[in-house]
Parts: sequence; C-alpha cells; structure tokens
Amino acid sequence: MVDSFVFRYMKEEDIDQILEVEHASFATPWSRDAFYNEIYNNKFAVYIVLEEDEKIIGYVGAWVVIDEAHVTNLAILPSYRGKKLGEALLRKMMTVAKDMGARSMTLEVRVTNNVAQSLYRKLGFQNGGIRKNYYTDNQEDALVMWVNI
Repeated sequence: MVDSFVFRYMKEEDIDQILEVEHASFATPWSRDAFYNEIYNNKFAVYIVLEEDEKIIGYVGAWVVIDEAHVTNLAILPSYRGKKLGEALLRKMMTVAKDMGARSMTLEVRVTNNVAQSLYRKLGFQNGGIRKNYYTDNQEDALVMWVNI
C-alpha cells in the first residue's frame, strides 16, 4: 500500500542506496558522480526518493527547464515492482514539476518496454517520436512520450 511509504527529495547520503536501485534496474546504470553532479551542479535537476522504513526502494528524477520537465530516471527495486509504486512516484514528480512551473513533461522509454509504456499511457503520456539507437548498451530505439501537466 502506497500509504506506508515516504516521498522526499534526494540527498547526497542517499546515493549508495540509489546506486543499488540503479544497478538492479538498468543495463547501463548511472555512476555515483552522475548523481552527485545532479544534486550539486545541475540547477534544473529535481530527484525524489520513495522509502519504506528509511530504506530507499525507488526514485524518480527530472530536469525542469522553464515550462518543461524531462524525466531522466524512474526506477523501483525489483522486489517492490507491481505494487503501483512507480505510478505513485511519477505522479508525485508530475505534481512537483507542475508546482515548479512545468506545463508539460517528456521522457524516453525503450521501444520494447511495454510495461513502462502502459504506465505512461495510463498517466496521459502520448507518443511523440522515436530516437534512433538511443540506448548505448544495445542501440535500441527510444520512444519519446509527452504529457501536459
């Protein structure tokens, strides 16, 4: 149940746990330095973690530039998937981005990731185009999706 979880902004002390989620979720996970730079050097970045009993089980990141939010990452630990937590995280980010002045949100998703695409469509995202050979691990195309928030 989502009610037993806590949403909060990511801090530097969270990076070790974020990396656990990253490595469990992505073929080409971001590095410690990448997250450090997002926290301290990217004035457009906003990251939200989802925790249960002070353990980070998921997170979402976005860059909010003027009136547009670009989702950079969304990940949930495998043992917590299928419980609508990714949906809850993305809904939270949509609210935060809107509060920061964003009027639209975009993201890229693997063309073969039907589970994620289904979630995004449920939240109103629509297809916007294809980025050819977007993913560096296997040159898979990315579907670009957009939603007004």
